[in-house]
Amino acid sequence: MTSDCNPPDRRFRVVRDSSNRSGPSPYRLLDFRGQPVLPVNEFLDANAARQFSVLTLRTYAFALRHLWQWLTDEPVALDQLTEAHLVRFLSREAQLGLSSARPMSPRSLNLRLVVLRSLYRFHAGRDLPGGPKTPVEPIAFWKNRTTGQAPFGPPRKAGRPRLRVRVPRRLVIPLKREDVTRFFESLRTWRDLAIVSLMLFGGLRSREVLGLKHSDLVWSESTVCVRGKGDKDRIVPLAPQAVRALTSYERLERPDVSHDQFFVCLKGRARGHPMTPSGLREIFRYHRRRSGVTVGNAHRFRHTFATDMVRAGMPLPILMRLMGHTQIEMTLRYVHVSADDVRQEFDRAIRRQSAPFRGD
Repeated sequence: MTSDCNPPDRRFRVVRDSSNRSGPSPYRLLDFRGQPVLPVNEFLDANAARQFSVLTLRTYAFALRHLWQWLTDEPVALDQLTEAHLVRFLSREAQLGLSSARPMSPRSLNLRLVVLRSLYRFHAGRDLPGGPKTPVEPIAFWKNRTTGQAPFGPPRKAGRPRLRVRVPRRLVIPLKREDVTRFFESLRTWRDLAIVSLMLFGGLRSREVLGLKHSDLVWSESTVCVRGKGDKDRIVPLAPQAVRALTSYERLERPDVSHDQFFVCLKGRARGHPMTPSGLREIFRYHRRRSGVTVGNAHRFRHTFATDMVRAGMPLPILMRLMGHTQIEMTLRYVHVSADDVRQEFDRAIRRQSAPFRGD
């Protein structure tokens, strides 16, 4: 087993067993004595048997490491857990966030609440019960006089509070053309150019780029088979810029390797090994410093792709397929109308409106 992290003494830790001798899940949770935490590992094994991706299992394992540490420090047994305890968990995280340079995001907190509820349901066979002083989502104050129900959908089932953290709706602004140019000019290898091109001209996620295999690329058709969230495959056409970068990387830089992973390390002792998430993040950090484009991250390039396609007139259902979304609402989150777009449309409408008064 190889440790994925270096926790302090008396801390729980996640380890990876590539041999799968301990169970179907490659990730295991151990206590500070090195003993397996059976409730968590059984849960991970069950989800591995359901063919959950390795990335999902890793996310669950690290979320439950944090949560199991909290359950131990609280202390509260898993079978005694209620929604009221989750309020105390959120309160503790809020206090820790005040003294932390990088407090946990609302989405990460909600993910951990979901995972803990799933763990409880797996062992108890029922949903996590409510408790005193558990806030719930407010109901609509206006109701239909005939049915007595709120008009925004079926009422929530009684006795099932849905404690969650409010997620602010922040606007993600796409990159400007000059920022994209500066970032691209800082790239010095065909590999890095190919990675960023797949995001800017194909809308791929960083994990989808890392997961690409050589066999996924169909050069004769200029397409790539992308394995997205939930192991859902989709075919993405390759823009000419991406094809040029990909073929140049394969021909000039990619070393001969025995595995099928397409993007690999090019230097040092790890040369030829598949690129890791931390390695990809370091590439973007380096080029943000080099180019001065401080907002040049992987997701921003994907967002810029979606915005550019909408501006070019691409129908939303087509963009939805390209982005790998299962619901159109997810695609709409990427549709950004900038202040410049608003100004241009406003000026155009004003000119049309005022034309009769100018005698045009």
